[in-house]
Amino acid sequence: MTVPSSNDVKHTVQQQFGRTADRYVTSPTHARGPDLALLVEWLDPQPNWHCLDIATGGGHVAKALAPCVARVVASDLTPAMLDAARRHLRDAGCHNVDFVIADAENLPFLEATFDAVTCRIAPHHFPNPDRFVEESARVLKPGGKFLLIDNVAPEDAECAAFLNALEKLRDPSHVRCPSVREWEEWLSGAGLRLVRSRTRRKRAEFMPWVRRMATSDHHAAEVEAFVRSAPDRVRTCFDIEIDEGRVEAITVDEWMAMCERV
Repeated sequence: MTVPSSNDVKHTVQQQFGRTADRYVTSPTHARGPDLALLVEWLDPQPNWHCLDIATGGGHVAKALAPCVARVVASDLTPAMLDAARRHLRDAGCHNVDFVIADAENLPFLEATFDAVTCRIAPHHFPNPDRFVEESARVLKPGGKFLLIDNVAPEDAECAAFLNALEKLRDPSHVRCPSVREWEEWLSGAGLRLVRSRTRRKRAEFMPWVRRMATSDHHAAEVEAFVRSAPDRVRTCFDIEIDEGRVEAITVDEWMAMCERV
């Protein structure tokens, strides 16, 4: 089997998110997640800060930070997504946000530029997440803060394989959810000291979650059939809820971590 190149993966991301950009502005998971307020609390942003939000999506993290800091750069690989974020934030009165098309693994910024770098619910789309971590550390000022939020895979190999196969079936732009252990190794290797972290169980209503990325009814049905076929131990791992043959909900782990650049 041919393994897609990083450029192929990133092109797929641009296509997929270009098609669904407006949905990520309004998605409850992205727009109103409890982690947004917690993110601001953990970072404790200061009025003179310059911040970078990588893979900004609908712009929700940038929107949360904008009232607290001097400037936010909202970056994304997908122009249509960045346009949607720009409209969203301008309508919300966020006038201290700049918008930059940027690859998370090759950021177009000088070293030690930002007081804080954030990335929320996006790195599972990155072909080389270790490179993303290195780039985030590079553009941070010494003592600057890096805050990461994303779904993570269980340490159990079978359950991890199921999660990534499901995500790939639902969303062709998905690459892989690493485990917490992998993230910790990459963070430490890039000179980022883990200050605090938490893992929470995140429940998703199944069909709205699927249809956010599904291209057709057939595609959605295929994803549901895959979940119904999961063995019992996998169903238990992800608290898969099935009622009268229909998948109602699935629960995954989300990891939130804040680091400081050494």
